[in-house]
Amino acid sequence: MATKTAEIGTIDGTLDLGAHGITVTRIKRNPSVDEIYADALSGREPGAVKAANGALVAFSGAKTGRSPNDKHVVRDPQTERDVWWGPVNFPLERESFLWNRARVRAFLNAQDLLYVIDGFAGWDPEYRLNVRIICNRPYHALFMHNMLIRPTPTELAAFGEPDFVVYNAGQAAADPSVDGVTSGTSVDLSFADNEACILGTEYAGEMKKGVFTIMNYLMPKRDVLSMHCSATTDPETGASSLLFGLSGTGKTTLSADPNRLLIGDDEHCWTDSGIFNIEGGCYAKTIDLSEEKEPDIYHALRYGAVLENVVLRDDGSVDWSDASITQNTRGSYPIEFIENAKIPCVAGHPTDVIFLTADAFGVLPPVSRLTPEQAMYHFISGYTAKVAGTEVGVTDPVATFSPCFGGPFLVWHPAKYARLLADRMREHGVNVWLVNTGWSGGPFGVGSRIDLPATRRMVDAIHEGALRDAPTEPDPVFGIHVVTEVPGVPSEILKPRATWPDPAAYDEKAAHLARLFNENFKEYEDDCPPEVCAAGPVI
Repeated sequence: MATKTAEIGTIDGTLDLGAHGITVTRIKRNPSVDEIYADALSGREPGAVKAANGALVAFSGAKTGRSPNDKHVVRDPQTERDVWWGPVNFPLERESFLWNRARVRAFLNAQDLLYVIDGFAGWDPEYRLNVRIICNRPYHALFMHNMLIRPTPTELAAFGEPDFVVYNAGQAAADPSVDGVTSGTSVDLSFADNEACILGTEYAGEMKKGVFTIMNYLMPKRDVLSMHCSATTDPETGASSLLFGLSGTGKTTLSADPNRLLIGDDEHCWTDSGIFNIEGGCYAKTIDLSEEKEPDIYHALRYGAVLENVVLRDDGSVDWSDASITQNTRGSYPIEFIENAKIPCVAGHPTDVIFLTADAFGVLPPVSRLTPEQAMYHFISGYTAKVAGTEVGVTDPVATFSPCFGGPFLVWHPAKYARLLADRMREHGVNVWLVNTGWSGGPFGVGSRIDLPATRRMVDAIHEGALRDAPTEPDPVFGIHVVTEVPGVPSEILKPRATWPDPAAYDEKAAHLARLFNENFKEYEDDCPPEVCAAGPVI
């Protein structure tokens, strides 16, 4: 494929997309940010405006979040054996994929102008994928310009044929009469064709998570652990750590550590030589964003960033608290917009892995150490608890389990990722910790949230190595090794049962949560070693 670097950012008459079934000749390949803004604000992006902070504000239409029930993996002889079929990976027969792909290509071929974003997934050159995005919306082009790793002009000239192609025809509805398609939305991955097709949703996050899902399939085939987590590193020693956690656990807040460099906020891989970020940017939630609480994200949302589904005031400033379009307001920006980002986004082997949970039942200790078997168990469980209250009369917390802290994006069975994690732990002497950022002294409504400064001190102590030889006590129900002394943290909050005014009530709630753990893990027992199954709570 011939490419003229001088034409990048203008109509590229040399780029032939015929191999992808695309006949459009007016193509902008990797246009500049200035040009994308110009196109978006000249009418190619309905409703788009430039916010007072310089970010491009765009809207995703009816879908303001992912559509996990409409994600399909094409079933073929290889994926039939590999894929964890079920509520995460819905199978799609190849004939149906070809119908959907034809629909995608027909839509794109009807456009007068297309955008092609060629970039990399993975900062380690040995493992990175060359990814091509083909879309018609400037907003989608800028979003993936931010989220993929941006090639230099020399790298772009030598890009060659992509390893994976993502066609985004989100403005065209899927056809529910096609076998396996159950709605007007269909997000399809074919690993035999190295292609992904998007129909019926204009939410940009589908592209980002589509690429992550691709990596979640391909990397474990190469004995590389792909992970839904954030990563930081010590600027002095180079030691890195990983933070896993579902929404509301404090992963983003705790990753924004002024004493450490950010490798990435969401998607990483762990190889024989260390870790690397999959992405070239960040995709942060912005609801209730404030400069005081999240200064790094706040200042990163400037010219070149995309603000998705936010509401502006009359003066062009963002009303961060306005959720009238969606609670899931988002901002996408290149990682170099974060002042303390480590570029390139790679580091050596982690010294510590931290699982964050916001236990609203108030029974898990603030910090505990896990054995490799317990690490596999809690990794597969992926537990947190969300605070109830959205329905009248509901006051109890709601337990949430997401395998490997990223269930919707897994392709293999969770046990495969957990085995890779345990292997890395043993090989490199990694410490694994469970940190509860939730409630103490009772459940939600009775106790109180563990102070963020105390949690930060615990995480700092982990990073400083101060807890490696700290005294611990086994939890009688959960079996984890409860750390009983943390420098700078009152020891009385470290043993949860002692913080409850009614110890018997604690025992009852701990037994309740233990049963929830055990019930959830039944789904994975057949594929896990006996020692992992035995690492769970004992009632």
